[in-house]
Amino acid sequence: MFNEEKVKKLLGNVTYPDFQKDIVTFGFVKKIEIKDDKAVVFIEIPSANPQVAAKIKTDSAEILHKSGIKSEISIFQPKQPETKSNSKTLKNIVPNIKNFVMISSGKGGVGKSTTTVNLALALMEQGKKVGILDADIYGPNIPRMLGAAEQKPEALDGKIKPLKVYGIEMMSIGVLIGEGQSLIWRGAMIMKTIEQLLGDILWSDLDVLFIDMPPGSGDAQLTLAQSVPITCGVCVTTPQTVALDDAKRSLDMFKKLHISVAGIVENMSGFVCSGCGKEYNIFGQKTGEEIAKRYNTAVLAEIPLEPKVREGGDSGKPVVIFHSDTISAKRYKAAALALWQKIESFSGDNSAIQPVSSKAACGTN
Repeated sequence: MFNEEKVKKLLGNVTYPDFQKDIVTFGFVKKIEIKDDKAVVFIEIPSANPQVAAKIKTDSAEILHKSGIKSEISIFQPKQPETKSNSKTLKNIVPNIKNFVMISSGKGGVGKSTTTVNLALALMEQGKKVGILDADIYGPNIPRMLGAAEQKPEALDGKIKPLKVYGIEMMSIGVLIGEGQSLIWRGAMIMKTIEQLLGDILWSDLDVLFIDMPPGSGDAQLTLAQSVPITCGVCVTTPQTVALDDAKRSLDMFKKLHISVAGIVENMSGFVCSGCGKEYNIFGQKTGEEIAKRYNTAVLAEIPLEPKVREGGDSGKPVVIFHSDTISAKRYKAAALALWQKIESFSGDNSAIQPVSSKAACGTN
């Protein structure tokens, strides 16, 4: 005989395609019912790719069958995105990088750099080759957040090697100029610098390069969109109305530059009490969802105010790595997984997923 616990344990051996963790650890197995000596399993995944769903269904059924358990597997997944990015039409001055993700915000001070660092590290933990380009010319905070503010890059054959920190590559104008030095540059200088930070850096063959943009929508954003094929963009905001007003401008910028939107990260969505662990919505609740619906996208994560996040950014010890048990770290990791599924669907790169027979294909119930 078997029960729900045994079925769940067996499903813990089903690895999510192109990742290192299983579907139980990710929390994708939503419900297990035992009916007439058969296991009825409901699995919900963030990927819109039908091949991902088909492989999970096949692997789950096979592993249960090997233990003599009949099964009925239902997979729930989002619809395939209708919009496409600029990746098919524009040049690429860094062709060895597979995907470019633009992290943007309508205004400063909403946690854009913090989001960039933690999303990048969370994706790296899943086995991806990741880099960060700190393109925020006027406020390059990435080096400090990664504990690399004192490091200097090496030059090789007229180009610069990116710094390697916590397993990811990183380059920032902040490691090329003196601490506290201001940059009073016009648009042409900014545009040239963005091109050099892309083309004159010896980036490895990366799966994803996260690009931390300056706030707003100006020369840096336009230059980037014209220099490399942006796979998708992520908009960072906070729940306050004034921040959401600026977020709309950022989302409108993606639209005008023909960049697909992977989603919204809402920072300061609540406050986690260090004493009781309860989360309070002091700045509003679910406001990011409203703007996401308006722009036909989704909320990737709601990150609360949590002291460990701020401490990690100031000390160069990001919360995803050094405080992985916190609410924020767990949500960043879930957001990174959801982001990768978006990247996969936008770029059309399904090479890591083996095709399965049509008999194993499943629909959304």
